[in-house]
Amino acid sequence: MTRTAAAARFVATHSVLTLDARHPYAAKSLIDAQDMHRTVMNGFRGWVDNGSRDARAQMGVLSTWSVDLRAAVLVLVVQSRVPGDWSAVPRAALTGRPRVITVDRTFRAGDSLTFRTVVNPTHSRPVSGANGARARGKRVAHTRPDHVRNWFARRLQADGEPRSAPDGLVRIGATADPEDLGVRMLPTVTSPAPHQGLLIARAEIRGTLTVTDPAALVEALTHGIGHARAYGCGLLLTR
Repeated sequence: MTRTAAAARFVATHSVLTLDARHPYAAKSLIDAQDMHRTVMNGFRGWVDNGSRDARAQMGVLSTWSVDLRAAVLVLVVQSRVPGDWSAVPRAALTGRPRVITVDRTFRAGDSLTFRTVVNPTHSRPVSGANGARARGKRVAHTRPDHVRNWFARRLQADGEPRSAPDGLVRIGATADPEDLGVRMLPTVTSPAPHQGLLIARAEIRGTLTVTDPAALVEALTHGIGHARAYGCGLLLTR
């Protein structure tokens, strides 16, 4: 039986950009998921070879964003293993200087954390292949808050449970009461040509976690959870 470490350390860089949502630079990112991806990745030029297919994963880049339409403010939070350089962002698009923060935190079993995450909550729908053979399932988005809550609850890790569920699902090293989780469905993000067909369902989840496996939690914080991590989903923010 694997013994759970009593503590684990998480180190990363967080960049916080506050942009004028009416400026064309920010407005394009709001309506085009691929453009938002480019906005994020443009902060990390030169760290890996051009054309690397796993550049985002190598640099540990995860992001999330929120917009206040009344105030016309877009807030973009980017996590990475290396510091971001935001000098290419048009000054007129920013409402203030980007903040780059070093996060260095040690988590211990039993710690209580408030969290927020935006996820792409999907499940695999079985499909039949040729001659009735089972084919690879089709990924389908959850569209109801209760289904999203169950999606997240499956990733919770009660004290003493292993990091992987029997079906191979990776747990997040923390537990919570699913009924206390706040879930809000967010608008689907898309991208026009040449990325037609890119549809990313999103939901925001908030609540309180109790750490049960610090090393597993650090893995979830570092690598994110769920799909669409290149498009602003999966970043787990704790406080």
